[in-house]
Amino acid sequence: MAQPATGVIGAGVVGCLIAHELATRDPEASITVLDRDAIGAGASRRSAGLHLPRGATARTRRMSAYSHAYYTDLKLRRPEMPIYPVGATVIAAGGVEDGSGRDGSGDGSGDGGQLGGGYLDQAAATPIDSVPNHSISVPAAMRAWRIACCHYADVYAFTQAIAAELRPRVRFLEGVAVTGLVSRGGAVTVHGGTGEELVVDRVVVAPGPWLSAPAWQDRVASLGLRVKKIVALHIEQRPDPTDEVVVFDTDDAFLLPLVHRGHWLFSYSCQEWDVDPDALTAGLSAADLDAARDCLRRYSPTFADACGAGRVFCDAYSPDREPVVRALDETGRIVFAGAANGSGYRLAPAIGSEVVDLLRPQRSEGVTGDHQYV
Repeated sequence: MAQPATGVIGAGVVGCLIAHELATRDPEASITVLDRDAIGAGASRRSAGLHLPRGATARTRRMSAYSHAYYTDLKLRRPEMPIYPVGATVIAAGGVEDGSGRDGSGDGSGDGGQLGGGYLDQAAATPIDSVPNHSISVPAAMRAWRIACCHYADVYAFTQAIAAELRPRVRFLEGVAVTGLVSRGGAVTVHGGTGEELVVDRVVVAPGPWLSAPAWQDRVASLGLRVKKIVALHIEQRPDPTDEVVVFDTDDAFLLPLVHRGHWLFSYSCQEWDVDPDALTAGLSAADLDAARDCLRRYSPTFADACGAGRVFCDAYSPDREPVVRALDETGRIVFAGAANGSGYRLAPAIGSEVVDLLRPQRSEGVTGDHQYV
C-alpha cells in the first residue's frame, strides 16, 4: 500500500517541525520541504526564540503547554540542542486584572494578587519584592513576579538541527521558490521556479510573513492576516549566566540575556503594519531606536542608553491573535499553517500537531492511484 506524499512549503521552524511531526506519525510517508531560501534563513533566523508558559486565549494556552512539554522532552533526549533554560521575572500591574478575560494562573499569595496575562500553572508565578538585576526598577503601581519553566533558543541553529535529523528521511529543496499550486484530480501539483513539478497528495503552506506570494496569495486573502514589523535591539553588555529574562507585561516587551551570543536583546511591540518582508533589508531606523529606548527607559535608563543596534523583520498576525491552521481548498488538500503572531518558535510544535491532526482524517487514492491513507 503506497503512503501519502506531502509537500511542506516553508523551511522555517514551523515548516520543519510540521515535517518532523509528519515523519514521526507516519515513518513511511513521502515528505518534501521546499523553500525559496536556505533552511531557517527567513523569520526563524531573526527570532529571539523566547519561550514563556503563557497564552492569551484558551487555545494558545493549550498550545503553549503542548510546546513546553515537547521542548522539555526534546532537551532531555538531545541535550546538545541549542535550547537554554533561563530564569524569568515579570513586571506587570500589581494584582490588577487587565480586563481581557485572560485567566492568570499566579498563586495569588501575598499582597500582589494574581498575575494576569494567561500564564500557565507551570509558571508558578510568585510575587517578589525586587528584580534580581539591579539595573532594572519596578515602576510605581507595578510589581514583580518570578515565573518558572522558561527558556530561549537559537532558532536558526535549532531549525538546522531538526532538518539535519530529518535528512535523508525527508527531501529538502532549498532555493526553490514555489510559483504555483494546482489542485486537480485528487492531487496537488507544486510548480517550482527551477522547473520542478512536485505531485503530492496534500500541501502545507507555512510561509511565515510571505503571505503575498502569487502561488497562494488569493487563497490566503480570506484569512484576514496582516504582516507586522518586529524590532529587537541588541545591548552590547555581556550578560552573566545567572541573569534572567525580564518581561514587561504591560508593554508587551522583554529583555533577554543572550548568554550564548554575549549580549542582551530587548524586544518591544512595534506598531508598523502591512510591511513587505522583502523590503526590510535596510536595517534599523532612527524611529525604531527611539521607540525602543522610550519603552525601555521606563524600567532601565542604563540599558536604554546602551541600545544602538539590533535586528528588524516581521511576522504574520491573525485577527484573533491565534495561530491559523486551516484548509485553503474544498478538498482539504492545501492547508495553511502559520500566523503565529510573533510566537512561531514558542508554538511551532503545537502548530505541527494541529496540522497533522487536520490532515489525518482525509481518505484518498492519492497520487499513486492505488492507496488509501488515514
